[in-house]
Amino acid sequence: MSRTVRRIVTGHDAQGRAVIQEDGPPARVVRIGGDIGPLFHEVWNTRESPARIDRASGEPREEGIKLVPPRHGTRIRVLDIPPEDERHGTMSVEEAKAHFAEVGAGDASSHSGDGTSRHHFMHRTETVDYGIVLEGEVTLILDIGETVVRAGDIVIQRGTNHGWANRSGQNCRIAFILIDGQYEDGLEP
Repeated sequence: MSRTVRRIVTGHDAQGRAVIQEDGPPARVVRIGGDIGPLFHEVWNTRESPARIDRASGEPREEGIKLVPPRHGTRIRVLDIPPEDERHGTMSVEEAKAHFAEVGAGDASSHSGDGTSRHHFMHRTETVDYGIVLEGEVTLILDIGETVVRAGDIVIQRGTNHGWANRSGQNCRIAFILIDGQYEDGLEP
């Protein structure tokens, strides 16, 4: 079991002085895809850019877990990705789509089932994602090529078809900052 993620949220008191508004675990922590799936620690989201800065409104309310950030917004989450096992290699197209449907993004899955997909969790979102490995390692898989990403490494994922494979035998903890994006130059799916 991974250690708890601590979220410290600042705000302002009635006189405009900086205060700690919250200090504790994120309100939403959910495992997606059963015991083989990642544990999502939903840290914060914003709904617009520029983001509102007020005295103490807190995080905008959101039901469930959503893969992508709100339109014109951002999302930060920490994922605990368990090591892969033999169940990952036998995942059907329907099972992969159902995994992404749990986070409101069934259409993001690009697992084809015809042997051409490089990984069962290949997917694509219209976002720019900053991924920072905090502990362990994970393999970033693209249509062409892959690379091992280790603690301290940062990935800037720019709306590409990709998947994450934990082949290390140990948990990988990675923080993601997701920014709503827009495809250009015919890159739309």
